[in-house]
Amino acid sequence: MPGAGVSVVVGRADWTTGYFQAALFKVLLEELGYTVSAPGAQEHPPKDIYALMAQGQIDFWANTWNPIHTTFLEGSLGDGTTISSVVSPVGSLLPASGLEGIVVNSSVVAERQITSLAQINDDPELVALFDPDGNGKANVYGCPEGWGCADVISETIQFNGWTNIEQIQNDYNEMVSDSIARVESGTPTMQYTWSPSGYLTSLRPGDNVQWLSLGGRENILDGSITPDRDFNDAQPPALGVACTADPCWLGWVAADIGVTARNDFLDANPSARVLFEQVQLKVLDVALANVKYDTGETSEEDIVGHAQEWISENRDQVETWLAAARAAG
Repeated sequence: MPGAGVSVVVGRADWTTGYFQAALFKVLLEELGYTVSAPGAQEHPPKDIYALMAQGQIDFWANTWNPIHTTFLEGSLGDGTTISSVVSPVGSLLPASGLEGIVVNSSVVAERQITSLAQINDDPELVALFDPDGNGKANVYGCPEGWGCADVISETIQFNGWTNIEQIQNDYNEMVSDSIARVESGTPTMQYTWSPSGYLTSLRPGDNVQWLSLGGRENILDGSITPDRDFNDAQPPALGVACTADPCWLGWVAADIGVTARNDFLDANPSARVLFEQVQLKVLDVALANVKYDTGETSEEDIVGHAQEWISENRDQVETWLAAARAAG
């Protein structure tokens, strides 16, 4: 039990589709003897979590999205210490699994022959179609302030000079619920979302919605505004008829989702480090847990139960990870 006597504070994302990963590591670390805090006690957006880790209030979290969180890691504390000198990404929990983009009603795409966000900006009739408040701007229901996706959407609009597009920022789950209702009623809507998540069981690309291409490679961020957002080398995902265009330029690089932890915690706890390095999930693992949450299993006990169920179903693989972690400790 290499973690015996060691207390660990785990952080958690403030989006529900990240809850499973935090609960999973809580349960796994407890099997190594660590005492792990309740993940919900330290729930924060990306703009805050890395500074809190660097300040010593949190030991790790499992919701880093690279490369869109890079700018948060490059921040600094009040004494000038850079966050990246104190915390580090570790392991490869969900490599190239974070598919992000905007979805739009399939029925509206077919009726209006929509191919891209650039097309919508340039066509007054399409702008009006997605402008429920009548202010002359098409609404993209995006991300709350403090999420990396919010910055990417705003910067993409700025980069392209799309003066007829605006990002709507509100509670994410409320925006998605409203967008699902609009899709079901046939009301035009553009909604940012991502995989892995349970959201895509209601907003189903290739069925009731399609991924919306930004346009061409020239519409993708090139680092001229924020150097870390240079997506020029990215290749468009192969989405076929699930996208409004082929190639499908979504505007994001498929993110690596993983763990970030305090360096001193990793140095003092080699067994935890090896565990973080070993664990790797499938997108479906997370999506199925998200569906359980979305269908009413939302208590903290339920969320930990989802992690315990997954561990039970994958016990042979889990024992391999735990053995490597114990050997390191």
